Amino acid sequence: MIGRVVEIATDGCHLERQHGSLVISKKGVEQDRIPLDDIGVLLCNSRSTTYTNGLMVELANRGAATVLCGKNYLPSAWIWPIEGHHIQAKRMRAQIAASGPLRKRLWQAAVRAKIAHQKSALDVLGKPSDGFGELARKVRSGDPTNVESQAARKYWPLIFGKEFRRQRYGSWPNPALNYGYTLLRATVARAIVSAGLHPSIGIHHSNRGNSFCLADDLMEPYRPWVDCSVTRLVAAGHTDLTPDSKRVLAQTLVLDMETARGTTPLQTCVHRTAQSLASAYETGRPSFDFPSGIVPSSLVDVTSASETEETQEP
Repeated sequence: MIGRVVEIATDGCHLERQHGSLVISKKGVEQDRIPLDDIGVLLCNSRSTTYTNGLMVELANRGAATVLCGKNYLPSAWIWPIEGHHIQAKRMRAQIAASGPLRKRLWQAAVRAKIAHQKSALDVLGKPSDGFGELARKVRSGDPTNVESQAARKYWPLIFGKEFRRQRYGSWPNPALNYGYTLLRATVARAIVSAGLHPSIGIHHSNRGNSFCLADDLMEPYRPWVDCSVTRLVAAGHTDLTPDSKRVLAQTLVLDMETARGTTPLQTCVHRTAQSLASAYETGRPSFDFPSGIVPSSLVDVTSASETEETQEP
Protein backbone atom coordinates (compact mmCIF):
# COMPACT_ATOMS: atom_id res chain seq x y z
CA MET A 1 0.00 0.00 0.00
CA ILE A 2 2.90 2.36 0.65
CA GLY A 3 4.36 3.74 -2.58
CA ARG A 4 7.04 6.25 -3.43
CA VAL A 5 6.26 9.77 -4.55
CA VAL A 6 8.18 10.46 -7.77
CA GLU A 7 8.25 14.09 -8.89
CA ILE A 8 9.37 15.22 -12.34
CA ALA A 9 10.30 18.90 -12.03
CA THR A 10 13.23 19.20 -14.46
CA ASP A 11 12.53 20.45 -17.99
CA GLY A 12 13.24 18.20 -20.95
CA CYS A 13 12.69 14.81 -19.29
CA HIS A 14 11.22 11.86 -21.18
CA LEU A 15 9.44 9.07 -19.26
CA GLU A 16 8.93 5.56 -20.57
CA ARG A 17 8.40 1.98 -19.44
CA GLN A 18 11.20 -0.55 -19.79
CA HIS A 19 11.06 -4.06 -18.31
CA GLY A 20 8.80 -3.14 -15.40
CA SER A 21 10.54 0.13 -14.58
CA LEU A 22 10.00 3.83 -15.11
CA VAL A 23 13.00 5.11 -17.05
CA ILE A 24 13.71 8.84 -16.89
CA SER A 25 15.96 10.17 -19.64
CA LYS A 26 17.10 13.56 -20.88
CA LYS A 27 18.45 14.15 -24.39
CA GLY A 28 18.65 10.40 -24.83
CA VAL A 29 20.73 9.81 -21.69
CA GLU A 30 19.19 7.76 -18.88
CA GLN A 31 18.94 9.73 -15.62
CA ASP A 32 17.14 7.29 -13.33
CA ARG A 33 15.29 3.96 -13.29
CA ILE A 34 12.54 3.18 -10.75
CA PRO A 35 10.51 -0.06 -10.43
CA LEU A 36 6.89 0.62 -11.36
CA ASP A 37 5.68 -1.45 -8.42
CA ASP A 38 7.41 0.98 -6.03
CA ILE A 39 5.53 4.05 -7.29
CA GLY A 40 2.46 5.33 -5.47
CA VAL A 41 2.25 8.81 -7.01
CA LEU A 42 3.88 10.21 -10.15
CA LEU A 43 3.82 14.01 -9.95
CA CYS A 44 4.66 15.89 -13.16
CA ASN A 45 5.45 19.58 -12.61
CA SER A 46 7.53 20.35 -15.70
CA ARG A 47 5.66 21.63 -18.75
CA SER A 48 8.15 20.07 -21.18
CA THR A 49 7.95 16.52 -19.81
CA THR A 50 7.04 13.84 -22.36
CA TYR A 51 5.90 10.29 -21.66
CA THR A 52 4.75 7.20 -23.47
CA ASN A 53 1.21 5.85 -23.45
CA GLY A 54 2.56 2.47 -22.39
CA LEU A 55 3.98 3.99 -19.20
CA MET A 56 0.69 5.66 -18.28
CA VAL A 57 -1.23 2.42 -18.85
CA GLU A 58 1.17 0.37 -16.72
CA LEU A 59 1.05 2.88 -13.85
CA ALA A 60 -2.76 2.84 -13.96
CA ASN A 61 -2.80 -0.98 -14.01
CA ARG A 62 -0.69 -0.96 -10.83
CA GLY A 63 -3.01 1.50 -9.10
CA ALA A 64 -0.53 4.37 -9.08
CA ALA A 65 -1.88 7.93 -9.31
CA THR A 66 -0.45 10.18 -12.01
CA VAL A 67 -0.93 13.90 -11.37
CA LEU A 68 -0.21 16.63 -13.93
CA CYS A 69 0.35 19.96 -12.17
CA GLY A 70 -0.19 23.49 -13.40
CA LYS A 71 0.33 26.85 -11.74
CA ASN A 72 1.43 27.00 -8.10
CA TYR A 73 1.61 23.19 -7.74
CA LEU A 74 -2.12 22.75 -8.19
CA PRO A 75 -3.31 19.62 -10.07
CA SER A 76 -4.62 20.21 -13.60
CA ALA A 77 -5.30 16.59 -14.58
CA TRP A 78 -5.28 13.09 -13.11
CA ILE A 79 -4.90 9.60 -14.52
CA TRP A 80 -6.51 6.82 -12.52
CA PRO A 81 -7.44 3.21 -13.34
CA ILE A 82 -10.89 2.30 -14.61
CA GLU A 83 -10.77 -1.09 -12.91
CA GLY A 84 -9.36 -1.12 -9.41
CA HIS A 85 -11.18 -3.83 -7.46
CA HIS A 86 -12.68 -7.26 -8.14
CA ILE A 87 -16.08 -6.24 -6.71
CA GLN A 88 -15.96 -2.69 -8.02
CA ALA A 89 -19.41 -2.74 -9.69
CA LYS A 90 -21.12 -3.98 -6.51
CA ARG A 91 -19.46 -1.37 -4.35
CA MET A 92 -20.16 1.47 -6.77
CA ARG A 93 -23.84 0.52 -6.85
CA ALA A 94 -23.90 0.64 -3.04
CA GLN A 95 -22.05 3.97 -3.15
CA ILE A 96 -24.58 5.49 -5.55
CA ALA A 97 -27.52 4.11 -3.58
CA ALA A 98 -26.28 5.41 -0.20
CA SER A 99 -29.05 7.25 1.63
CA GLY A 100 -28.92 10.91 2.60
CA PRO A 101 -28.93 10.15 6.35
CA LEU A 102 -26.00 7.74 5.93
CA ARG A 103 -23.95 10.29 3.99
CA LYS A 104 -24.70 12.92 6.65
CA ARG A 105 -23.54 10.62 9.46
CA LEU A 106 -20.38 9.80 7.53
CA TRP A 107 -19.65 13.50 6.99
CA GLN A 108 -20.22 14.11 10.70
CA ALA A 109 -17.57 11.48 11.48
CA ALA A 110 -15.12 12.98 8.96
CA VAL A 111 -15.51 16.53 10.34
CA ARG A 112 -15.11 15.33 13.92
CA ALA A 113 -11.93 13.49 12.95
CA LYS A 114 -10.59 16.57 11.14
CA ILE A 115 -11.15 18.85 14.13
CA ALA A 116 -9.63 16.27 16.47
CA HIS A 117 -6.55 16.10 14.23
CA GLN A 118 -6.34 19.89 14.12
CA LYS A 119 -6.16 19.84 17.91
CA SER A 120 -3.59 17.05 17.82
CA ALA A 121 -1.42 18.90 15.29
CA LEU A 122 -1.49 22.05 17.40
CA ASP A 123 -0.54 20.01 20.47
CA VAL A 124 2.41 18.42 18.64
CA LEU A 125 3.60 21.87 17.56
CA GLY A 126 3.26 23.28 21.08
CA LYS A 127 0.51 25.71 20.09
CA PRO A 128 -2.74 26.48 21.97
CA SER A 129 -5.53 24.02 21.22
CA ASP A 130 -8.19 24.98 23.75
CA GLY A 131 -11.76 24.60 22.53
CA PHE A 132 -11.18 22.15 19.68
CA GLY A 133 -12.39 19.18 21.69
CA GLU A 134 -15.64 20.99 22.43
CA LEU A 135 -16.03 21.98 18.75
CA ALA A 136 -15.61 18.34 17.67
CA ARG A 137 -18.35 17.28 20.10
CA LYS A 138 -20.69 19.94 18.68
CA VAL A 139 -20.65 18.49 15.14
CA ARG A 140 -24.08 17.07 14.30
CA SER A 141 -25.17 14.80 11.47
CA GLY A 142 -24.30 16.55 8.20
CA ASP A 143 -22.69 19.42 10.15
CA PRO A 144 -25.66 21.77 9.51
CA THR A 145 -24.17 24.57 11.63
CA ASN A 146 -20.85 24.34 9.77
CA VAL A 147 -18.67 23.67 12.80
CA GLU A 148 -15.93 22.74 10.32
CA SER A 149 -15.68 26.41 9.26
CA GLN A 150 -15.82 27.60 12.87
CA ALA A 151 -12.85 25.38 13.67
CA ALA A 152 -10.98 26.57 10.55
CA ARG A 153 -11.35 30.24 11.54
CA LYS A 154 -9.85 29.40 14.92
CA TYR A 155 -7.22 27.01 13.57
CA TRP A 156 -5.45 28.97 10.78
CA PRO A 157 -4.31 31.91 12.95
CA LEU A 158 -3.07 29.52 15.63
CA ILE A 159 -1.00 27.36 13.31
CA PHE A 160 0.39 30.01 10.90
CA GLY A 161 -0.16 33.34 12.66
CA LYS A 162 -2.82 36.04 12.55
CA GLU A 163 -1.58 37.50 9.24
CA PHE A 164 -1.92 34.23 7.32
CA ARG A 165 -4.64 33.83 4.69
CA ARG A 166 -5.25 30.46 3.09
CA GLN A 167 -5.39 31.17 -0.67
CA ARG A 168 -4.82 28.70 -3.50
CA TYR A 169 -2.72 31.21 -5.42
CA GLY A 170 -1.42 33.07 -2.38
CA SER A 171 2.12 33.73 -1.24
CA TRP A 172 4.27 31.46 0.93
CA PRO A 173 3.47 29.14 2.63
CA ASN A 174 0.42 28.58 0.40
CA PRO A 175 2.49 26.90 -2.37
CA ALA A 176 3.81 24.42 0.20
CA LEU A 177 0.26 23.66 1.35
CA ASN A 178 -0.82 23.21 -2.30
CA TYR A 179 2.04 20.80 -2.89
CA GLY A 180 1.38 18.77 0.23
CA TYR A 181 -2.38 18.64 -0.38
CA THR A 182 -1.79 17.52 -3.98
CA LEU A 183 0.27 14.57 -2.76
CA LEU A 184 -2.35 13.75 -0.12
CA ARG A 185 -5.22 14.03 -2.59
CA ALA A 186 -3.49 11.68 -5.02
CA THR A 187 -2.86 9.18 -2.23
CA VAL A 188 -6.50 9.31 -1.12
CA ALA A 189 -7.76 8.95 -4.72
CA ARG A 190 -5.54 5.91 -5.16
CA ALA A 191 -6.97 4.35 -1.99
CA ILE A 192 -10.55 5.06 -3.10
CA VAL A 193 -10.06 3.29 -6.42
CA SER A 194 -8.30 0.40 -4.67
CA ALA A 195 -11.38 0.03 -2.44
CA GLY A 196 -13.62 -0.30 -5.50
CA LEU A 197 -15.28 3.11 -5.09
CA HIS A 198 -15.67 5.99 -7.54
CA PRO A 199 -13.77 9.17 -6.58
CA SER A 200 -16.28 11.55 -8.17
CA ILE A 201 -19.25 10.48 -5.99
CA GLY A 202 -18.72 12.36 -2.76
CA ILE A 203 -20.19 12.22 0.71
CA HIS A 204 -20.37 16.00 1.12
CA HIS A 205 -18.55 17.64 -1.81
CA SER A 206 -20.72 17.62 -4.94
CA ASN A 207 -19.23 20.07 -7.46
CA ARG A 208 -20.17 18.85 -10.94
CA GLY A 209 -16.83 20.05 -12.28
CA ASN A 210 -14.85 18.08 -9.70
CA SER A 211 -13.99 14.48 -10.59
CA PHE A 212 -12.55 13.82 -7.14
CA CYS A 213 -15.29 14.89 -4.73
CA LEU A 214 -14.88 11.78 -2.61
CA ALA A 215 -11.12 12.26 -2.42
CA ASP A 216 -11.74 15.79 -1.16
CA ASP A 217 -14.10 14.40 1.48
CA LEU A 218 -11.77 11.69 2.76
CA MET A 219 -8.61 13.80 2.80
CA GLU A 220 -10.10 16.39 5.19
CA PRO A 221 -9.12 14.57 8.43
CA TYR A 222 -5.58 14.13 7.11
CA ARG A 223 -4.95 17.74 6.07
CA PRO A 224 -3.68 18.83 9.52
CA TRP A 225 -0.62 16.61 9.12
CA VAL A 226 0.36 18.41 5.92
CA ASP A 227 -0.20 21.67 7.82
CA CYS A 228 2.07 20.37 10.57
CA SER A 229 4.88 19.65 8.09
CA VAL A 230 4.50 23.06 6.45
CA THR A 231 4.55 24.81 9.83
CA ARG A 232 7.83 23.10 10.69
CA LEU A 233 9.31 24.18 7.35
CA VAL A 234 8.29 27.79 8.04
CA ALA A 235 9.78 27.60 11.53
CA ALA A 236 13.06 26.35 10.03
CA GLY A 237 13.24 29.43 7.79
CA HIS A 238 12.10 27.96 4.47
CA THR A 239 10.54 30.54 2.15
CA ASP A 240 10.15 28.51 -1.05
CA LEU A 241 9.71 24.98 -2.32
CA THR A 242 13.10 23.33 -2.65
CA PRO A 243 14.09 19.66 -3.05
CA ASP A 244 14.63 19.52 0.71
CA SER A 245 11.25 21.05 1.60
CA LYS A 246 9.48 18.80 -0.93
CA ARG A 247 11.15 15.80 0.70
CA VAL A 248 9.70 16.81 4.08
CA LEU A 249 6.23 17.21 2.56
CA ALA A 250 6.41 13.85 0.78
CA GLN A 251 7.46 12.17 4.03
CA THR A 252 4.16 13.31 5.56
CA LEU A 253 2.55 10.36 3.78
CA VAL A 254 4.56 7.84 5.81
CA LEU A 255 4.36 9.47 9.24
CA ASP A 256 3.44 6.97 11.94
CA MET A 257 -0.12 7.33 13.19
CA GLU A 258 -1.71 5.98 16.35
CA THR A 259 -4.58 3.59 15.59
CA ALA A 260 -6.66 0.97 17.38
CA ARG A 261 -4.48 -1.66 15.70
CA GLY A 262 -1.18 -0.08 16.69
CA THR A 263 1.27 2.25 14.99
CA THR A 264 0.51 2.54 11.27
CA PRO A 265 1.93 4.72 8.44
CA LEU A 266 -0.41 7.46 7.24
CA GLN A 267 -0.67 5.99 3.72
CA THR A 268 -1.91 2.70 5.15
CA CYS A 269 -4.39 4.57 7.36
CA VAL A 270 -5.79 6.24 4.24
CA HIS A 271 -6.37 2.83 2.64
CA ARG A 272 -8.13 1.62 5.79
CA THR A 273 -10.34 4.70 5.74
CA ALA A 274 -11.37 4.02 2.14
CA GLN A 275 -12.03 0.34 2.88
CA SER A 276 -14.14 1.25 5.92
CA LEU A 277 -16.20 3.62 3.75
CA ALA A 278 -16.82 0.84 1.22
CA SER A 279 -18.03 -1.35 4.09
CA ALA A 280 -20.26 1.44 5.40
CA TYR A 281 -21.93 1.77 2.00
CA GLU A 282 -22.57 -1.98 1.86
CA THR A 283 -23.84 -2.37 5.44
CA GLY A 284 -25.56 0.98 5.89
CA ARG A 285 -23.68 1.55 9.15
CA PRO A 286 -21.76 4.89 9.38
CA SER A 287 -18.53 3.41 10.65
CA PHE A 288 -15.28 5.16 9.62
CA ASP A 289 -11.72 4.01 10.36
CA PHE A 290 -9.56 7.05 11.12
CA PRO A 291 -6.32 7.21 13.11
CA SER A 292 -6.48 8.88 16.52
CA GLY A 293 -3.33 10.97 16.15
CA ILE A 294 0.33 11.06 15.22
CA VAL A 295 3.39 9.48 16.82
CA PRO A 296 5.47 12.66 17.44
CA SER A 297 8.78 10.80 17.22
CA SER A 298 8.04 9.96 13.57
CA LEU A 299 8.25 13.61 12.46
CA VAL A 300 10.97 14.12 9.85
CA ASP A 301 13.95 16.26 10.76
CA VAL A 302 13.63 19.61 9.00
CA THR A 303 16.89 21.13 7.80
CA SER A 304 16.99 24.89 8.28
CA ALA A 305 16.94 27.01 5.14
CA SER A 306 20.35 28.50 5.96
CA GLU A 307 21.92 25.04 6.34
CA THR A 308 20.43 23.99 3.01
CA GLU A 309 21.89 27.04 1.28
CA GLU A 310 25.30 26.48 2.80
CA THR A 311 25.50 22.91 1.57
CA GLN A 312 24.42 23.67 -2.00
CA GLU A 313 27.12 23.69 -4.64
CA PRO A 314 27.54 26.92 -6.61
